Amino acid sequence: MNQGERNPHAGAPFTDDDATIARRLEDVSIPALMCSLVHMTGDPSWVRGEVRPHGAMINEYQGYMTEEEKAEVRRRALPAIAAYRDGGCQPFIPDRELVEEMMSFIVGSPVEHEVVPLFLDDLHLDGADSGAITWADEIAADVKADSPVVVIGCGEAGILTGIRLAQAGIPFTIVEKSGGPGGTWWDNRYPGARVDIGSHFYCYSFEPADHWSEYYCQQPELRDYFQRVVDKYDLGPHIRFHTEVTEARWDDDRQRWAVELRTPDGANETLDARFVVSAVGALNLPKYPDIPGMDDFAGPSFHSARWPDDLDIAGKDFALVGAGASGFQIAPTIADEVSRLTIFQRTAQWMFPNANYHKAVPEGDAWAIRHLPFYGRWFRFLMFYPASGLSNERNRIDPDWDDGGRSINAGNAETRTLFGAWIESQLQDRPDLLEVCIPDYPPSAKRMLQDNGSWLTCLKKPNVELVRTGIDHVEANGIVTVDGAFHPADVICYATGFRHNEFLMPIDVVGRGGVALHEMWGDEPTAYLGITVPHFPNLFCLYGPGTNLAHGASLIYQSECQVDYVLSAIHEVLATGHRTIEVRQDVHDDYAERYQSEIQQMVWAHPSVRHSHFKNPDGKVFTLSPWPIPTYWAWTRAVDPDDYVLT
Repeated sequence: MNQGERNPHAGAPFTDDDATIARRLEDVSIPALMCSLVHMTGDPSWVRGEVRPHGAMINEYQGYMTEEEKAEVRRRALPAIAAYRDGGCQPFIPDRELVEEMMSFIVGSPVEHEVVPLFLDDLHLDGADSGAITWADEIAADVKADSPVVVIGCGEAGILTGIRLAQAGIPFTIVEKSGGPGGTWWDNRYPGARVDIGSHFYCYSFEPADHWSEYYCQQPELRDYFQRVVDKYDLGPHIRFHTEVTEARWDDDRQRWAVELRTPDGANETLDARFVVSAVGALNLPKYPDIPGMDDFAGPSFHSARWPDDLDIAGKDFALVGAGASGFQIAPTIADEVSRLTIFQRTAQWMFPNANYHKAVPEGDAWAIRHLPFYGRWFRFLMFYPASGLSNERNRIDPDWDDGGRSINAGNAETRTLFGAWIESQLQDRPDLLEVCIPDYPPSAKRMLQDNGSWLTCLKKPNVELVRTGIDHVEANGIVTVDGAFHPADVICYATGFRHNEFLMPIDVVGRGGVALHEMWGDEPTAYLGITVPHFPNLFCLYGPGTNLAHGASLIYQSECQVDYVLSAIHEVLATGHRTIEVRQDVHDDYAERYQSEIQQMVWAHPSVRHSHFKNPDGKVFTLSPWPIPTYWAWTRAVDPDDYVLT
């Protein structure tokens, strides 16, 4: 932040009258408001009184405060906000000790001192972008000019990498196979597509979040957000859309990468790169089922990630194959538009109730984020902290626990009871559905879904049928299940997920000594911290093996950790006059061994889960991170040169 520039998180000055402010306060998060009042008044008594939050939970923004308590805070807040307005809207910045006290206040329990730096880093109360590059001037201009970077993919991680490389003054090209930025939020345009991490946390930490219209925003708004970020940071001239990377080959003699492209007109082109950053993600290659007769279907058929823009489904018999994360969103959205909706589901899904899942951000909350100092940062903290993955013990399999594979430990059994009761409460009038909607595996073992009642309500509609019988084959006008039943269909959508275990596919990546990455990996991809691989100098993976999150934070947060690490590695090479950086084999192998030992103890590896995109064909997990969020954050703060060979 430049001197004299207003802190972007301090809120824009406002002139609203008292009556308008009072109306706005009816919609705000009272815990976030009370922290903001410390910034408005400089008075810490706002977080030291008897009226305070009673706890924190995912999607609970009011700290379980009573209506009387909230009304009392609003009454006291109005004159304080008016005084702040009349005084010119100059916020107070607490010292670290008080900020730590405010953290514990807003979540209703002590925040461990050891994790405070992580949350301070994310709060950005000083207005500075903690990940911004500060070493650009240390590197000679000719060195930077000779160090071009190719970034593969223009999703959230690729965009972030571009921002950091631009700040470092290093030339770069972002290559994107699709027609615009956003990655999965560009490709997935199916009806009902929305994020399942709170919008105010599912965004870059350094970007103000006063623009979201829903607490869990839909795809068009997320797509537009990434386009705005691209425009704000002037990344457009560095991006090549409709261009695919087909091969990246390391030249041992030149100590550089040759990156082969297929251009929009089908021609081949080679880019020279000193560094390559893979930001291709892991949920970008559609996975189609292997069902006989799929090509015989006469009507439109497609993967959910390839939903046709001009598709007309009104009054049609619609077959939805798959009811995981995508199908879970599609079905309730289209049920009232189609004539018949037949949902083919292989495995029942666990879900937890979230009343905010389809809820619009009320006017008062949006106003507070836009104007009250650091309200938006504390609101983000309320989303982050309860889901911050400070520990992973709740997901650890208790070897002495045995209830037939239904749960993994005592806490997990309680979760099963809680979520099962919620499902039962909605299906009391449909015992036929209840029988097939309670999963037979432990909660959290597969991707946990969120619902505000829309999914189970959809299943009860008269034109909706849930089919749990396996599919035998597809015919020209429908689907036949293994019991011989015929299900007519005019349209088939395969919501069958992605090739999650096939990292960096379908790119041919050839490293030092002609080592082929995909041959070396096979079905067991590994990378140190999920980022670097032996035999592949100057290559970095974002969202690489073992880094997907199922226990806390968000992938954008994870990307910020990883991009910090990658830029630290690039800086290490350039600042020391070396040409290459490559992780030591023993360091990688030790990490891979510790990773596999840890992940095998977690719920996602539980043998009761037969079908999971987290697992490889042998039932082993190489996709998810087993590490607590603070642990991974600490590991990725900066490269340790001792872990690498620099040449």
